[in-house]
Amino acid sequence: MKKIDVHTHLIGNICGLGSEGELRPLGNGEAQYATGKIIRLIPKGYGDTQLTPEVLVKLLEEHQVEKTICLQGNYVGFQNLYTYEAMQKYPTKIVGSATYDPFFRNAEKIKNHLFSELQFKIIKMELSDGSGWMANHETIQLDGPMMEAVCNLAISHQLLIFIDIGRPGHPCYQIDALKSLILKYPSLTFVICHLTSPQHQQIDILKDNLIKLNLTNVYFDLAALPNNSKQPYPFLEAQSYIRQAIDIVGVEKLLWGSDFPAAMNFCSYQQAYQYIEESHLFTPLEKQKILYDNAYNILKRYC
Repeated sequence: MKKIDVHTHLIGNICGLGSEGELRPLGNGEAQYATGKIIRLIPKGYGDTQLTPEVLVKLLEEHQVEKTICLQGNYVGFQNLYTYEAMQKYPTKIVGSATYDPFFRNAEKIKNHLFSELQFKIIKMELSDGSGWMANHETIQLDGPMMEAVCNLAISHQLLIFIDIGRPGHPCYQIDALKSLILKYPSLTFVICHLTSPQHQQIDILKDNLIKLNLTNVYFDLAALPNNSKQPYPFLEAQSYIRQAIDIVGVEKLLWGSDFPAAMNFCSYQQAYQYIEESHLFTPLEKQKILYDNAYNILKRYC
C-alpha cells in the first residue's frame, strides 16, 4: 500500500534544549541532558550522532513510502537549514518544515530568511513544556499574541501549520485555547500532532478533544500513538484511538506519521504502519486515506 509519512525528523547536530537543560551527543545514538539523564535518541543502526537524509531516504524506499514531511523538534535542536539542504538534494522524497523561537531577539530576520528567502511552506511549532517553547520559557496562552503572530505569518506566506501541544496534564496542554486560536483563523490549515497525544487509558480525554477540535480546517497526525499508549504490537489501544477519531472527525482528517527516528526506539518502522494496514477496525478505503490519500491532497495544496 502506498504511504506518505507526515512526521519524521532529520538530525544534523544534536543541540537541543528542553526542561532538563541542554542536550549533548554521546555517540552510538545516545544523548545526555544537563541533569545527567541519558536517552537513546537514534535507534541502533540508523546513526551515531546524526540522522542523515541518506539514511531517511533509504528507509522510505525500503518501506514503499513515497515521501515524508520532516518536522522540526526542539528536543534535538532546530534543524532548519539542514532540512533545507536535504529538500534540495531529495526534492521528490523530502518536504521540509521550518520553525523559530519567538523569544529570539532577531526572530524577524529568522522568519524572513526561512519563509521569504528559502520559501518553506510548512511551519512546525512545538509548544510543550518538556521540549518545546514552554520548556525553557514562560508558559504562554495558545490563543495569545505569540501564537497569533505565528498564524499571521502563516497567512502572509500561505503556510501549513503543524502544532504539538505536549501531553495531557501539563500547563502547555491547552485544548480550549487551541480551539479559540483556530477559530480566529478559518483560512489556515492546522495539523495537530500525535492525535493530541493521548496516553494509556485516555480514550475519554481523546474523545473530548476530538469533539472540541472537530473543525473544518483541522487535521491530526497519528505519529507515536503506539509509543504514547505503551502497549505491545499490534497496538490495540492505538487502533481504538484511531477508530474513535474516524467516528468523530472523519477519516479524511487523519494523516499517518511515524515520528522517526526517536519513536523507533519503541517499535520498528514497519510496525508503525503495519498495525494500521493489518487492523480489522478499518476498511481498505480508510487505510488508503490515512496512509496516503489525505497527506497527498494536503501536500498538493501547499507544496
